[in-house]
Amino acid sequence: MFETAIIVFREILEAAIVIGVIAAATQAIPNRNKWLLAGIFLGLLGAVLLAYLGSELSDFADGLGQELFNAGVVSIAVVMLAWQTIWMSTRGASISKDAKSTGLAIKEGQKALSVLLVIVGVAILREGSEIVIFLYGISASGAQANSMLLGGGIGLLSGVLVGFIIYTGLLHLPVRLFFKGTAILIAFLSAGMASQAANYLVQANKIPALVSPLWDLSSVLPNASLLGSFLQTLLGYNARPDGIQVVFYVVTLLTIFFAIKWLNHQNKRLTRKDAMS
Repeated sequence: MFETAIIVFREILEAAIVIGVIAAATQAIPNRNKWLLAGIFLGLLGAVLLAYLGSELSDFADGLGQELFNAGVVSIAVVMLAWQTIWMSTRGASISKDAKSTGLAIKEGQKALSVLLVIVGVAILREGSEIVIFLYGISASGAQANSMLLGGGIGLLSGVLVGFIIYTGLLHLPVRLFFKGTAILIAFLSAGMASQAANYLVQANKIPALVSPLWDLSSVLPNASLLGSFLQTLLGYNARPDGIQVVFYVVTLLTIFFAIKWLNHQNKRLTRKDAMS
């Protein structure tokens, strides 16, 4: 039971962190909940199908299908999260302020919510498929169904609770700090996922590791620990990263940062032009 609870808790926590941060970032946008629920439903459906077809997927591309599929899924999430970060930093605050009074807010908000469905769906797909595979392995080793069900329920509720605490904590931040804080968190989520995508591509022998590992903190804070797992999801922490993973991480963060800076600069120029005309 304890093993099942820990596995489910860790995987649910990773998905709950992503969903909690994104849900908080879009909380002022109309019809946000139906997109969240749709993303969760599609993610769960995809996770079950992926687990069911796991053996066929693993045999694809000379036995590297699972790594390539994971890299593709995570890369989609990186692009979507990066776009969400840039959108929030350049348009989010004004859309939130005007959400109840302007049609433009709803129009712009719907653009963000279509991305929201993909982000949530990918998060559930990735973690849900891992839960199904892990639980199948535990079941095959002779674990009792009742014990697994109880442990899975405890892990599920615990993970959702922590995600909800993060969500409510973000909502209580002042508006200005709220948008900055959620944008920073999503940027780190993007960078961490980019690092994971690099790891999958290294495992598939598609890109070089450069240095493996670049450093080793596994004796101090291993990724397998609850704190390590939490930091891995929230900030992209890795106790033993390859050099190429660090490169992907830093490049993703810098790309998001400079895109935000450039777009904010362009918006200020347009505002000054409009004021002068």
